[in-house]
Amino acid sequence: MKYFLLYIKQTLRFVLKPLSFVPAIMMMFLIFTFSGQDADASSELSFQVGVKVFSVANETFDKGWSLQRIEQLSEKSQYYIRKTAHFTEYFVLAITVAFPLYVYGIRGLWLVILAGGFCIAFAGLDEYHQSFVAGRSPQKRDVLIDSCGVILGVIVARIIGWTGRMTIFRPLANKA
Repeated sequence: MKYFLLYIKQTLRFVLKPLSFVPAIMMMFLIFTFSGQDADASSELSFQVGVKVFSVANETFDKGWSLQRIEQLSEKSQYYIRKTAHFTEYFVLAITVAFPLYVYGIRGLWLVILAGGFCIAFAGLDEYHQSFVAGRSPQKRDVLIDSCGVILGVIVARIIGWTGRMTIFRPLANKA
């Protein structure tokens, strides 16, 4: 039984470790796609997200807002919706980059440097990419917001990784 469990553990590692990078690649593709939208498409997407958020808030808190009021709130909130999207995209990217590195044994300060550095560099390249898109321009403020999302994402990944190693996976490490 001991060797069977060891075999399963080694097989899972061999198969799943390389696949752990897939979410990061998908997230980078998603960010690249969003930043490749022209200004009108990007504004429309932000507006629609705002309408959805305020519609859910209206239903949840029973505000009684009309569709016109919801659209007006969405229009006023465009700046905050866009900046929240920047922060969230890079928060998720940092987690999806940090976890595979963590799986491959990169921990501590090296995880912060490698995952954080990679994601912040990607944020800078993403803003540079926007300079080639109609109606869009690169902004240092966006890279700063992205970097804040990256830092928080790496911290969350480290906490989850450490907690998992100390609780869930500790019995598996002791058996092998």
